[in-house]
Formats: sequence, C-alpha cells, structure tokens
Amino acid sequence: MARYIGPKTKIARKFRDPIYGPDKSYERKNYPPGQHGNSKRRKKQSEYGIQLMEKQKAKYTYGILERQFKNTFHKASRKKGITGEILLQLIEARLDNVVFRLGIAPSRNAARQLVSHRHISVNGELVNIPSYSVKPGDIVGVREKSKSLEVVTDSLAGRSNQFSWLEWDEDKMAGKFVNYPERDEIPENIKEQLIVELYSK
Repeated sequence: MARYIGPKTKIARKFRDPIYGPDKSYERKNYPPGQHGNSKRRKKQSEYGIQLMEKQKAKYTYGILERQFKNTFHKASRKKGITGEILLQLIEARLDNVVFRLGIAPSRNAARQLVSHRHISVNGELVNIPSYSVKPGDIVGVREKSKSLEVVTDSLAGRSNQFSWLEWDEDKMAGKFVNYPERDEIPENIKEQLIVELYSK
C-alpha cells in the first residue's frame, strides 16, 4: 500500500472525525461516504471492526504505513509501561511529527516533504528520514539555506499551538524536544487501547 494522497474529507468522514484539522466539507457531511452513508440501515460494527477502524484512524492521522505502524507497536510493547501510551509517544517522537508540532510545516505531509528534501537538521546534522526517532534533548531546526522557504515562513507566521514537551527558539528557528508527552497532552482523538487489543489477538 502506497501513502494515501486522495481526498482528505472522504477519510475524515470514514472515521467520523476531522483527523486532518478543521474541514468545512466534513461539517456539511459528517456521515460516512458512499451510497448508504446517511442510512440508518448500516450494519452494526463488530468488536474487531471497531478496533481495526481505530488502528486505521491512527495510521491516517499520522501518515504511517502498515509495516512501520506494526514495528512501532512491537517496539512499544517491549518497553515498560502502558503499551498504548508508549505507542503514541513513539509516534509523536517521529521527526516528521515533531516538525509539524513545532509549527515549521502546516501539515504532517508538508513536514514529511521538508524532511525528505533535506531542509531539516537534528542537533546540527541533516536528517532526511521522516520516521527518525527524536530523543529528549534533541534540537530540531531548519537548515540555514532553507530558513527563507515560503512554506516555512508562512507556517511559522501562523504558529499558534504551544506544546509543553517542545521548546521553540524563534531566533535560531529551532526547537527542543524536551521529553515524551504524557497521554493527556497529546490532542489526537485516538482510543489507543483498542489498537492494543487488536494487535493482542
């Protein structure tokens, strides 16, 4: 399966949650897509179906492919603590997600592209792997030659979200990944326990 680049509203309607941010089209049609989308005769979902839907929702939200997601889950399950929370923490620590959270890019897709095109550095070294795991204390910044990029300056100009686990230095155009976020600090509407139950079958 390749990365999804199709209509985002359709995916948001599928999960009944605006996972890609505010969406006027979703607000007009906040029921599942398809011929029977607004029908009350839709079949009741099985327990497995609900768990699978939650996993798919997390994958689409963060833009992660199946194998990467599964590997991240296995990594989380080997660590001490609540597996579901650790899974989300590991995903939040992905470089493309950190670039998005810092406000360097307007979306996770844009963040992934910035990383892939070698515009982002970690501790002064260029990193072009979106799935790179950022560790507490790491400094994520914009490469010197890329600081005037329109997509970066526009995104930073509209930067509003402040996250307690990230520190931003406007002069250096760099941010520090202070620590892994607690579950209540992660704003995504994901029921991670359902994902754990799915993979535990």
